[in-house]
Amino acid sequence: MRPPKPDKIPSIKSVMTPFPWLIHIEDRLGRAVEMMAEREIRHLPVTEDGKLVGVLADRDLQLVMGAAASPEQRASLTVRDACVADAYVVETSEPLNRVLLTMASRHIDSALVVKNGKLAGIFTLTDACRCFGEFLESLFPEIGDDIA
Repeated sequence: MRPPKPDKIPSIKSVMTPFPWLIHIEDRLGRAVEMMAEREIRHLPVTEDGKLVGVLADRDLQLVMGAAASPEQRASLTVRDACVADAYVVETSEPLNRVLLTMASRHIDSALVVKNGKLAGIFTLTDACRCFGEFLESLFPEIGDDIA
């Protein structure tokens, strides 16, 4: 028996990761590396003067760090050198399908979620995969051991 079909598409609020860790735009990239490793995350919202100004993704961080010619250059790099300033930002009420389709069309792997202009959460491709996997399990609850 299939579960009942929901009467509307859920909002991004229902599937986002709430209260994400933040980093300041003037922090050293080395600090971002440590934060991401300690917390096993790949995205950090970036703030400046208490305002959300972008997002730092692990892949951008690694690209910039890898391009630095020397250990001294790497040590002097800040979040500003690697973050994406035009991050995709959505309100908590945004329908999940719109967020997913926008992320796909823009080839981006995260959305910063705000409520009244304040950061409330983050939604990443990992969240999308988890959400879709749970949705499939709800449709087909008796998969058994057929997972390859």
